[in-house]
Amino acid sequence: MAPPPARRPRRRAIRRARSSLLVGSRDRSAEDWWWDRLAPSGSEYHLMQADSMLLVLPGLGPSRARAHRRASRRAQRPPPSGSVAAAKPRPRPRPEPAPAPEQGPDAGWGDRIPLEVLVEIFGLLVAADGPMPFLGRAARVCRRWHEAASQPALWHTVTLSPPLAGRAVKGNVKAEKKLLASLEWLMPNRFSQLQRLTLIHWKSQVHPVLKVESTAVVSFLEEAGSRMRKLWLTYSSQTTAILGALLSSCCPHLQVLEVSTSINHNNTPLQLPIEALQKGCPQLQVLRLLNLTWLPKPSGRGVALGPGFPSLEELCLASSTCNFVSNEVLGRLLHGSPNLRLLDLRGCTRITPAGLHDLPCPELEQLHLGLYGVSDRLTLVKEGSSLLTQKWYHTLRELDLSGQGFSEKDLEQALAAFSGTPSGSHPALCSLNLRATRVTPNTVSTVVSSCPSLLYLNLESCRCLPRGLKRAYRGVEEVQWCLEQLLTSHASPS
Repeated sequence: MAPPPARRPRRRAIRRARSSLLVGSRDRSAEDWWWDRLAPSGSEYHLMQADSMLLVLPGLGPSRARAHRRASRRAQRPPPSGSVAAAKPRPRPRPEPAPAPEQGPDAGWGDRIPLEVLVEIFGLLVAADGPMPFLGRAARVCRRWHEAASQPALWHTVTLSPPLAGRAVKGNVKAEKKLLASLEWLMPNRFSQLQRLTLIHWKSQVHPVLKVESTAVVSFLEEAGSRMRKLWLTYSSQTTAILGALLSSCCPHLQVLEVSTSINHNNTPLQLPIEALQKGCPQLQVLRLLNLTWLPKPSGRGVALGPGFPSLEELCLASSTCNFVSNEVLGRLLHGSPNLRLLDLRGCTRITPAGLHDLPCPELEQLHLGLYGVSDRLTLVKEGSSLLTQKWYHTLRELDLSGQGFSEKDLEQALAAFSGTPSGSHPALCSLNLRATRVTPNTVSTVVSSCPSLLYLNLESCRCLPRGLKRAYRGVEEVQWCLEQLLTSHASPS
């Protein structure tokens, strides 16, 4: 029996509604399903999609942006093919969720990090790469990052290197002015607790930085000299004014002072009053005057000795040219330095073994007396090398006599001191430079046999040694091989 006619339209409407629901479910993609699962509507979670990641961020606004994103993607999809699909009614769009109540603007996750934690994170980056340019860029992110990047604790050590150093760039003058303006702002605002400043490649890029007047440097030393511990200077016409500030006790706690210039650099002699330097820098531990034509100021008759350098551990007066350092000058420098460990007098031709023997430095570990670049020094026969080894044979670790004109007998007596140590103990000597000396095979064999810790032995250009052995030996194996060759050649008939 057929159903009543009134019920047929109703059943047809139900079938149409069901088919529309199925079509709507088929239209939803798997991506839309995941978006709904990760950030349901009304959950106050926001989705941000990048190239290779998906971020779920809480509380950054309503989820309307996600709905609009889905709607725009659906609009881009092509309609289904076929007459049946085109005839079917499209599903009704779901009503949009009610917007969340309006709140104040969210500052973002950066402001939620405590300032102490942010400073600690910045400190790790600064320790690895330095404060510049990272802190300058981080300060422009937000107010919280600006506050963290401004902490003085992050600006203790600064290295400044101008961009495009050494390359010619259009608008170079404009770039220089911009860099100088940045420096003028950094000095009062970020360098209040600066402990170390390094400038790299500024000579060819920013000339005014290097062309600082000596008065500005002196003013800086007078202002910050009490905190200064180490100072390296390259000799120039303005060095005298800077050293004058040191003599006036503006840096009373200075521990390291180095004044140097390039090799073979012609300059006027540098006059440096020894006694005034001892009063101005009483805590000096390292003093280096390298490649300088140093003309010490005469002490004069009846002038008392200065206070000395009681904490001095290293004195380096090495030079590739002739200098005016004598036994008298060395005595004035070191008369109050019992803790001296390193004495570098390379190139100081006026120093004699007798003058070194009178120094009040009982525990010298490194003594460098080499003469380099002068071929006629061997013709000047000297005596007294035994005074050096007899004084310091028990503490010397490095000895450099390169180019010194001591005779064969004198060197034999000097190096024999290392074999006269008490039984059961060995000398501490580990480096011996006898380059271009008159040392004999017997003397070398004796010193090598007496010093088992010897790691470096230089016998280059030693005229009294057999051919094939005049070279430098590095390491225990090479030194022992040299000893075996010397003993073999000495035992074989000549």
